Amino acid sequence: DGWFGFGPQDCWTLFHSYAFDFSVWELFGALLHGGRLVIVPQDVSRSPEAFYQLLCEQRVTVLNQTPSAFRQLMQVACAEGQRSDQQLRYVVFGGEALEVGSLRPWFERFGDRASQLVNMYGITETTVHVTYRPLSLADLAQGTSSPIGVPIPDQSLYVLDSDLNPVAAGCVGELYVGRQGLARGYLKRADLSATRFIPDPFGESGARLYRSGDLARWRADGVIEYVGRMDHQVKIRGFRIELGEIQARLQALPQVREAVVLAQEGPSGTQLVGYLVAGQAVADQAIWREAVKAALREDLPEYMVPAHLLLLERMPLTANGKLDRRALPAADASLLQQAYVAPVTELEQQVAGIWAQVLELEQVGLSDNFFELGGHSLLATQVVLRLREALGHEVPVKTLFLARDLTDFCEALQALQPALDPLHDVLAKSLEDLNRLTADDLEKLIS
Repeated sequence: DGWFGFGPQDCWTLFHSYAFDFSVWELFGALLHGGRLVIVPQDVSRSPEAFYQLLCEQRVTVLNQTPSAFRQLMQVACAEGQRSDQQLRYVVFGGEALEVGSLRPWFERFGDRASQLVNMYGITETTVHVTYRPLSLADLAQGTSSPIGVPIPDQSLYVLDSDLNPVAAGCVGELYVGRQGLARGYLKRADLSATRFIPDPFGESGARLYRSGDLARWRADGVIEYVGRMDHQVKIRGFRIELGEIQARLQALPQVREAVVLAQEGPSGTQLVGYLVAGQAVADQAIWREAVKAALREDLPEYMVPAHLLLLERMPLTANGKLDRRALPAADASLLQQAYVAPVTELEQQVAGIWAQVLELEQVGLSDNFFELGGHSLLATQVVLRLREALGHEVPVKTLFLARDLTDFCEALQALQPALDPLHDVLAKSLEDLNRLTADDLEKLIS
């Protein structure tokens, strides 16, 4: 109550299913403080436009949302010409990771004073919420990704290494939650309960900690910053990658409103796939995707740039308003191929054949981009080696990285010929001269 000051003047929404722990906070948060509770019809909860109208008409003051659901609502609330008479005092986030950068449109429209946005990390096994962090424009200025704040009263939070030792500030460790609110365990899952609920090495006898599987770090200012799920760390071509870091970089780009990055198996092994919702209408998807990749390459190494970027109208959500990862379309290189334009010249046909072999595709056209089709640095090296055998001269690998499409790459290869042909002529003439030498001539040269 000291943080929020809830009271009879507040109006809450019951937006989430009773099977989702967020509903416990919504339901009893209103009733225990004498507030009013608006039960949101299911069809309204599925329509950001209708839900925003309900918030304004019912003069809702306390809104609880997953970040995924709020991004869709925010798009409506911040649209040009949209009504701005909403009465929200608090918007509380929970249920999934929040990228602070995604809130910029809200702060630009409504500021950070009239409505207090609050990030509250929580887990079902620890009874809804564990931390508290009010958000402001200062968080955007700092460039922080997902600050979750400090533990709420009666709960303890630790960031530990694999040996259950506290990690230093700034170092990443696993989050453990203790004291009040911990569940007893999983029903009829004794083995799993023993794995996730462990003895508390810092507490009294019999105290327990819940092992969250979430990664975090303490900042120097005493705030905990969420890093991501341990099971969202992947290894690609020998590099360990945190998918949340790539998502944060994508969502910081002005051309991207929402972003999710997954690791999926492709013809060349595990590859990164980015699912994006654009910030504005996209006229040419190929040019837009290349611009996004180019922006990523300014901050990230090549192995962290997704092989595929799929553009969606909006992210699929579950009944509880969380991102529905299973509903995301599978990444298929054929989805990203441009309208097929057949190679014409001998060089174009050679290059298209090599790309198709390396990428394991049936065909490649003149408008296709090697990296859009799933190529990466190791496969680029294979292409260059095969071209060297086919063409008889070196091809700089950067030529492939700089090419917009197969046509552009072939033009770059042709541009290399004037620089190479004189050298070939000199070598050929030298070989002819050597062939004309007699045994006596060679003997004289050696002596």
